[in-house]
Amino acid sequence: MVLNKFLKNVKSIKTIDGAIDFLKSNFDFTDGVEKALNYSINSHKTQFRKSGEPYVVHPILVATVTAHYSNDEHMVIAALLHDVVEDTEISIEEVEKEFGSDVACIVDGLTKIVEIREHELSDTKDDKKLLSSALTFRKMLIASIKDVRIMVVKLCDRMHNMLTLDALSPEKKKKKKKKKKKTKSFFFFFFFFFLKKKKKKKKNSALI
Repeated sequence: MVLNKFLKNVKSIKTIDGAIDFLKSNFDFTDGVEKALNYSINSHKTQFRKSGEPYVVHPILVATVTAHYSNDEHMVIAALLHDVVEDTEISIEEVEKEFGSDVACIVDGLTKIVEIREHELSDTKDDKKLLSSALTFRKMLIASIKDVRIMVVKLCDRMHNMLTLDALSPEKKKKKKKKKKKTKSFFFFFFFFFLKKKKKKKKNSALI
């Protein structure tokens, strides 16, 4: 299956050069993507993942997954920049100045999404935690309705995180793997919805 082969390739890449080459093989580089790539590399240059690999490998591969499924330049740029506001000193205003309001809107939406933990929804008996989780999920849905690209990039981000569980302890792996199946289901649902929406726009444009 082509999907499995692609994701296996994503999982096997651990270096910046390897990630860049794979991104280039899945997307025709533009000046904007090249600029975002260099911006991301420079912003994350002192950061490393738990596995020891440079952190920037993650956003580059998230951008690759995004490119593989969407081929949308602004989504790819946003994927490259999706952690710069949250994890560095760069502000959303700087992102907007450098890459425009459309990219900044996606990055801002990604930054604001707080992930829902599985145990908060299924295991907790604390009503306050359940309510908090439900409200967070509602925020995610509202964000995706406003611009479905936010959710698509977010799910590509989660997908890559699920592919890189090897660096975690056995206990954490077990917890993360429970999320993996649900992530795939959401991923395919939203990706299908995104494609359907895109095709509808193209059809409407052709009629004008």
